[in-house]
Amino acid sequence: MIVSQDSQLTARRPAAKVTVSSLIELLGSMRFAISLLVIICVASVIGTVIPQNRPENTYIDMFGPFWFEVLQKFDVWSIYNSTWFIVIMAFLVASTSICLIRNTPKMIKEMRTFREHVRGSSLRAFPHKVELATERGLADSDIAIKAWLKDQGYAYKVREEEDGVMIAAKRGGSNRFGYIAAHASIVMICVGGLLDSELPVRAQIWLFGKTPIVDNMLIADVPPSGRLGIDNPSFRANLFVPEGGTRANAVVNVGDAALVQPLPFNLTLNKFIVDYYTTGMPSRFASEVTVKDPETGETFDQTIEVNSPLRYKGVTVYQSSFDDGGSNIDLFAFPLSGAAAGPFEISKQVGEAMQLPVGNTGREIRLEVTGLRPINVEDLSEGVPETASVIEHVAAVTGSAAGKRDKKLQNMGPSVEYQVIDDSGQAQRFHNYMIPVELDGDRVILAGVSMDGSDNYRYLRIPADESSSAIEFMNLRAALADPEARALAAKRFAENNVPPGTDSTALQISAERALETFSDGGLEALSRFLELSVPQQEQARAADVIMRLLGSSMAEMRAIARERAGMEPLDPANPENVRWNQLAVAALSDLHFYPAPVLFSMKSFDLVQASVFQVSRAPGMLTVYLGCLLLTIGIFAMFYVRDRRIWVWLKREPGQEGTKVLAAMTSQKRTLDFNREFERFKQALNRLDMRKE
Repeated sequence: MIVSQDSQLTARRPAAKVTVSSLIELLGSMRFAISLLVIICVASVIGTVIPQNRPENTYIDMFGPFWFEVLQKFDVWSIYNSTWFIVIMAFLVASTSICLIRNTPKMIKEMRTFREHVRGSSLRAFPHKVELATERGLADSDIAIKAWLKDQGYAYKVREEEDGVMIAAKRGGSNRFGYIAAHASIVMICVGGLLDSELPVRAQIWLFGKTPIVDNMLIADVPPSGRLGIDNPSFRANLFVPEGGTRANAVVNVGDAALVQPLPFNLTLNKFIVDYYTTGMPSRFASEVTVKDPETGETFDQTIEVNSPLRYKGVTVYQSSFDDGGSNIDLFAFPLSGAAAGPFEISKQVGEAMQLPVGNTGREIRLEVTGLRPINVEDLSEGVPETASVIEHVAAVTGSAAGKRDKKLQNMGPSVEYQVIDDSGQAQRFHNYMIPVELDGDRVILAGVSMDGSDNYRYLRIPADESSSAIEFMNLRAALADPEARALAAKRFAENNVPPGTDSTALQISAERALETFSDGGLEALSRFLELSVPQQEQARAADVIMRLLGSSMAEMRAIARERAGMEPLDPANPENVRWNQLAVAALSDLHFYPAPVLFSMKSFDLVQASVFQVSRAPGMLTVYLGCLLLTIGIFAMFYVRDRRIWVWLKREPGQEGTKVLAAMTSQKRTLDFNREFERFKQALNRLDMRKE
C-alpha cells in the first residue's frame, strides 16, 4: 500500500495533539500538583531544621563524612536555591496556573448562575426535599417564600410558567472564590519565591555572560563580566564594613564563586555597638551608619539593628552578624624547644601574615592572625570550652536560640585565633585565650588546637603564675630543656632526700635520667622506659616511684627556673604549689603533641569592629505577602463559607384555589450543619402562614 506524504502528516498531527493534550492534562491534574506541593513542603521542613548556608565543616561535624557526601548531592545546605527545588516550584506554578485557567471560568459561572431552569418534577429526586400543600393562592405563597428567603440572606431568581413559579435561591456562592483564591495564592507565593531566589542571578549568568569570580582579588579589579548591574531586579548579597569604612559594593555568593553587586548608595559604618547580658551573652547588636546617595549627594544617619533594617531605594540592609575589622594585636611568642624561654613580642593586624624563623634550624613558619574575639561566652558543662559561633550569638539576640537549659555559661575573656603554616604548606589552626580561667578549681590558661581543621578545639591547660601569665611555665619548660639545670635539680633532689652522710649519687643519677627522659618525650616516654626495663609484675610499683621522683625533681626544677628569672622562692610543701607543679607536669607532657614550634599568647589588643550586613532587593516579598493574605482568605472561605441552594416550585392546583409547594435544598458539602439547617428550613416552610385569612 502506498501512503502519500500528506496522509503521513495528517496521521502525525493527531498524535502530536494527543501528546500536548496529555502533557497539559498531567500538569493540570490535582494529583500532580499535590505531589509537587508535598515535595516542596518536605523540603521546606528540611531547610528549616537544618541550618542553611553554613561552612562545610559545620555539616561534617553534624552528620559525619558519609552522610555529608550523600546530603550534599541534594544541596540541602542551600535547599531553597538548589536547582531541583527551583524546578519543582516552576512546575508547581505551571500546574496550578493550568488548573486555574481551566476551572476558574467554570467556578465563576457556577457562582453566578441560579439554576432556575431546573424542572419542578426533578426536585423529588433530591435527598433533602419538602412537599406540602397550602390553601393560600399562588401569588400570596410566592410573596411569602420570597420574604423568607430574603430574610435568611438568600439571593433568588424567579422563572414563571403558566401553571406555576420556580424560585431558585442561593447563598454562600463565595465558597467557590475560596478555591480560586487558595490556588492563586500558591502561584503568587511560588512566583515570589522564584523572584527572590538565585534564579534571576543565574539567568544573567546563563543568558548575559556574567562570570562568577573564583580567584581572590580586590573589588576594584573585578572585570565587568564579574559585576551585576546596579538595577539588578533581585539579589541577596553580603556586605562587610569595618568601623570608619565606606562601601558601595556587596558580594553575591554563587556556589564557591562570587559576583560583585553595586549598590545605589554608599554606606559608612560610624560605630558598631554590642551590649551584653550579665551572663556575658550579647543582648543587642547595632550599627550606626551614614548613607549617601551619589546621585543627589543626600546623606542621612540611621541605626541598623537585628530587627530594624535600613530600607532605601528598594534595597534592604539587615544586620547579619559582626566580625573583626582589622584589630591590632600584640602577641607573646614562646619557643617550645631549646633552652630559650622567651618570650619575644610581635605586633600584627588581624588578617595579616608574617614569616618567622624556627630557632637555629634554618626553617621558617608562616603566622596568619585570623581572628580576635574580645568576649567569649562559652559552655563549660563538659569541663572544656564549647565556643558559640557568631550565628549563635545573633540567634541569642533575636531570641531564636533555644539552647540547653543545663548550659554552664561563662565569659572567658578575649581570645586570638591564628594559623601556623609550616614550610611544607601544612596549616594548623589555634585558639588561645588571653587571661586565665578557673576549671575544676585550677587557674589555667587555655591554648587550643584544631586537630581536624574544624572549630572543635582540644585545649592545653597551662598553669597560670602570680601575674596571670604563662611566663613562669615557659621558664620551667626552658629550664627542663637545659642539661645543666636538670643536673642541678637532680643533685638538689638527691641531697634533700637521703640521710646525712649517705651517698646520694645513685638517687641523683635516677632523678637526672627521669628528668631527661621526661624532657625528651613526656610521660609517654617514661611509660615506654618502664615497659622496656622493668618486669611487668613490678611496673605498677615502679611507676609510682618514678612519678614521685619526677614530682619532687620538678619542684627543684621550678625553684631553679625562678632563681634564674630573679623571682622569690616558694614553699614546696604548700598545697597550691604542689598542685601547680602537677598541672605543669601534665602540660609539659602534652607539649610534645603540640603541632607547632611556637606558642602565641595575646598580650594586648586595639579592637576595631566590623559589621556584616545582608543586603537584598526582594521584589517577590510583596507578592509572597499578598499570596499569604489571599491564602488566608481562601482557606477561610472554603472552610467557613458554606454554599447552599434552594429551589421552590409553586404550582396551582387544577380547579382549586390552593397552591402545591415542592422544595429542595442542597449543598456541595452535606455536613451535619447542613442537615440541621435543612431541618430549620423544613420547619420554616411548615410554619409559614400561607392559610387564607
